[in-house]
Amino acid sequence: MSALKDRLRTDLTTAMKAREELRASTLRMALTAITNAEVAGKEAKELTDDEVVGVLSSEAKRRREAATAFDDGDRPERAERERAEAGVLADYLPTPLTDAEIAALVEKAIADAGVADEGMKAMGRVMGVVTPQTKGRADGGAVAAEVRRQLG
Repeated sequence: MSALKDRLRTDLTTAMKAREELRASTLRMALTAITNAEVAGKEAKELTDDEVVGVLSSEAKRRREAATAFDDGDRPERAERERAEAGVLADYLPTPLTDAEIAALVEKAIADAGVADEGMKAMGRVMGVVTPQTKGRADGGAVAAEVRRQLG
């Protein structure tokens, strides 16, 4: 079992004993999503820590998007709950990259690939280099936007 998944289970038990309803329900949801990812596909498999981080990142992104949707629908109490759940999940994710760090990674990838003068045709190659470096630490849309900006 991955260390992160084991930590989630231990923290769930702690949250249940402390009667922390929000934390317990969020951790249950996260463990369910991990289990679903493990049994998806042709045969079941045990997820690695990196794959668990990927699942948690997806769940956190869903929470942020749901909070925005609830804000747009004039449901501030539900939006706040979604943000709180995203905050619980953030405790288990690596620290997110800042915009400056993303820009520096993209700049380095463009220089290393030597594609600065190719423009948007090089987008796929640059994204191929940058995506593994930012996985779980930055939103793919933000990374793509920075690549587009720098390739101009």
